[in-house]
Amino acid sequence: MDLNYLKRLLKIFDDSTLSELSIEEEGIKVQLARTSQQPQPVQVVTQVPVQASQVQAAPLQQPASAPPEQKSAPAEADHSANTVFSPIVGTFYRSPAPDADPFVVVGQRVAVGDTLCIIEAMKLMNEIESNLAGTIIKILVDNSQPVEYNQPLFIIKPD
Repeated sequence: MDLNYLKRLLKIFDDSTLSELSIEEEGIKVQLARTSQQPQPVQVVTQVPVQASQVQAAPLQQPASAPPEQKSAPAEADHSANTVFSPIVGTFYRSPAPDADPFVVVGQRVAVGDTLCIIEAMKLMNEIESNLAGTIIKILVDNSQPVEYNQPLFIIKPD
């Protein structure tokens, strides 16, 4: 193996995209390996703490064509003492099992702590209890219907 042969090998290796080359000839072994001279890219992530005073919600604007008194919730669904609201997001069930009687029906009297329904959230069954004594006037949600947080569920006429 002569010097010109080695120089040509080095030139070919430099011009190629090979990372390693090994040649053995006449009992002489030549190994070439490429080491990275370029710095590896580093991703820098910085977080800036957000203060509550910096974040403000944009005011909600109604479309010009919508009447100003239009509401998405029923008129009975105000936050008065006789409306029971969903405390969580989930699926509303009127009874403990598909073939069982509902917990409450319209016209039924309930006491504080009586179970009104179940809301399933993430495979957990959450019993929703009455927060006042009275008579069920209206059930605002159908069985197996998805409900949102703070959605009205029942209207109860207090005793």
